[in-house]
Amino acid sequence: METEAYIGIGSNLGDRELNLLRGVAEIGKLPLSRVTGLSPFYETSPVGVTDQPAFYNAVLSLATALTPPELLSGLQRIENEVFNRTREHRWGPRNIDLDLLLYGSEVIDSEELTIPHPRMAERRFVLQPLCVLAPGLIHPVLGRSMVELLAMLSSVETVVEI
Repeated sequence: METEAYIGIGSNLGDRELNLLRGVAEIGKLPLSRVTGLSPFYETSPVGVTDQPAFYNAVLSLATALTPPELLSGLQRIENEVFNRTREHRWGPRNIDLDLLLYGSEVIDSEELTIPHPRMAERRFVLQPLCVLAPGLIHPVLGRSMVELLAMLSSVETVVEI
């Protein structure tokens, strides 16, 4: 049985566009999974640590029979083994960042995994591409659509389609 998951993809080091495309291709290779949608790419201002290069961000939808922990493990393997990602600073520069945003309507809060992603409703670089893919999708905790969450958002982030 497949579940629709949504994954945020970001990069602000190296060839950002190529990193996103490569990330999508690698996610498409995950077992029991297939990419079903991809938002446009956006150039976005950094959040948290602002003294770093601008990001390219996108969101993809994935039909998967992997469990949430299996999917998270696959995403982390892509970050670490394919992209050789190192985590020196929280919210610091990175060549790839893969975030499991939503997994169907599941709500998970464990030490290893939190779904929905705990800050997704505060981030324009997540909500804007999600609105392209699934504007009527309902946040399973907040009970609001992605369009409603984006309209309610007050942030200073810049998000420009490229």
